[in-house]
Amino acid sequence: MWFDLTGCRALVTGAGQGIGAAVARRLAAAGADVVVHYGHSAKEAATVVAEIDELGRKATALPADIADGPQLAALVDQAAAFLGGLDIVVANAGNPLARVALAQMTDEHWYAVLDVNLTSTYRTVRAALPYLRASARGRIITMAAQAGHDGGAPGEVAYTAAKAGVIGLTKALAKELGADGITANSLAPGFVAGTALHHTLTTPEMQEHLIRRVPAGRAGVPQDVAGAVVFLASAEAGYITGTTIDIGGAAWPR
Repeated sequence: MWFDLTGCRALVTGAGQGIGAAVARRLAAAGADVVVHYGHSAKEAATVVAEIDELGRKATALPADIADGPQLAALVDQAAAFLGGLDIVVANAGNPLARVALAQMTDEHWYAVLDVNLTSTYRTVRAALPYLRASARGRIITMAAQAGHDGGAPGEVAYTAAKAGVIGLTKALAKELGADGITANSLAPGFVAGTALHHTLTTPEMQEHLIRRVPAGRAGVPQDVAGAVVFLASAEAGYITGTTIDIGGAAWPR
């Protein structure tokens, strides 16, 4: 194992399936104990916990609505109580909800997308801050998206704005929390196959179009993102902060 996370305590939001599940598994494989947050995928989250248990690591699954501030705060406190503190927070949970053109967009949709993707990230980090400050190696890893750089697909105005906000938020956190020994970095995945997002919102034709943009000739997989999380959580990345790592295979702009 290149990156040893033995003894680290991690919370991963949106970890019942897709990228979050892969992240939780990889953190545990590197030695971390993990709290697996989920919204609606209780059965899938239980499977992830069982797999982590088989690795000999400590794990549990906790539910919370990421658009609900008090629930998120309670989730973080429960995770810290279960693990005995927090060293790593991966704010992975997010969802574009739907693709809606600007002309048809309501204020309700706009604020709902920002709540789920941007505000939830801010609230998760804010609630975790006392625990990260108490840690000998605090790590914040947020989940942006390639859309935050290139404007996204048609109908992703709100999602793009939210993910661009995540990138800016993470840079600000790195500056504000650096003196506390806490690093803050963001990941910006491109097209990652096998996620609920693309299964429900991206047609097969659009998926083929997205793959054609990738020089490597393939879609990303959740494990591509999980590997970057483990690196950023490790001691080897202790002087890397305030950056955004694109995980898109050098895909061309849409």
